[in-house]
Amino acid sequence: MPPKGKKPIKILEGHLGHYKAHGLAWTDKRTIAIDKRLKGQERLETIIHEIMHIQNPKWPEIMVEGKANEMAQILWELNYRCCDL
Repeated sequence: MPPKGKKPIKILEGHLGHYKAHGLAWTDKRTIAIDKRLKGQERLETIIHEIMHIQNPKWPEIMVEGKANEMAQILWELNYRCCDL
């Protein structure tokens, strides 16, 4: 559930090769894009990374990168996985 008064973060999936990125974030639109070819822990980390950009738009890239990496690592070790049922 998004914070009161804020719309939910929209997640788009597509090929982002022409951007040379695994993910993108548009903070003003609360929208992220994830490369649909990503799998496993790399996908988890990219989703967390882009969400952190939306939630913390003033953080420098190095901070987002470190926090997203740590959070993804913890969740992965706890066996959180994406399952297409």
